[in-house]
Amino acid sequence: MTFIFRTALPSEAADADRVLRAAFFPYLRKLGREIPADYYKWLPASIERGDVFVADEDGEVVGVAATERRDRELFLDRLAVDPSKQGTGLGRWLLERLDEVARARGDLALSLITAEMMGHLLRLYESHGFEIVHRGPPDHGKDAHTRVHMVKRL
Repeated sequence: MTFIFRTALPSEAADADRVLRAAFFPYLRKLGREIPADYYKWLPASIERGDVFVADEDGEVVGVAATERRDRELFLDRLAVDPSKQGTGLGRWLLERLDEVARARGDLALSLITAEMMGHLLRLYESHGFEIVHRGPPDHGKDAHTRVHMVKRL
């Protein structure tokens, strides 16, 4: 398994959307929600800004990390691994690459928010050095499932 980590190209918006939808379908279903057609309408603009990274395997997008640049912090908005690659360590590999990106930018931390009910994700992030800093209801109000805010100091 050989992956290339790089910023997403504008021509890869549909591929990134495909991976995000496939990876997040079970997550949102567990939250009692569906993925509407326009759910990732922000993706092309985020790619244009250079805030979306991909794992490329033989020219195919198999992983996506959508980020936001914040004050001295890299916020991980979405981390998605194609279902055919889940369980291979690709998610952990993407997190390691994001550490490198954040350090190169001079960021002091990585942060993210995930649903508390997704225990396997909490374990992944904690094993990568993230710590829980807050639990509470989601800001968007689309469901009532507790969210966990996590930070990894660099």
